[in-house]
Amino acid sequence: MATSAVEYNGNLRTTCTHHKSGQEIITDAPTDNNGKGEAFSPTDLVATVYASCMITIIGIHCDKNGHSFENGRAEVTKIMGDAPRRIARLDVALDLSGNGWEEAFCERIKRVAEACPVAQSIHPDIEISITYKF
Repeated sequence: MATSAVEYNGNLRTTCTHHKSGQEIITDAPTDNNGKGEAFSPTDLVATVYASCMITIIGIHCDKNGHSFENGRAEVTKIMGDAPRRIARLDVALDLSGNGWEEAFCERIKRVAEACPVAQSIHPDIEISITYKF
């Protein structure tokens, strides 16, 4: 079964529907690429899901290993490149403070987060910068 469907709505906008849940995401072309920038662009979603996957994998790891995970937030900055137009760099700032983890566990969390499925799927030419706050 397909994971999702994408329908073109006109004016450089799409509606993406997740088949299993019925949840929808609207995308819009960014203002620097002929769009209105009124919703996530497809490349915004790539940047965002990178951090979302990291946080999700941290949660899975904590659940499996009996550690509390109450606080997690990320800010993502996407930098586009030209020729070809593509994501050139992602800056991810993870704030995981307030969880009370020991230093050794924090180091393990970094390894787990950086091995998430999205990180493993991103083109190796995309520069990734990750900062952590514990």
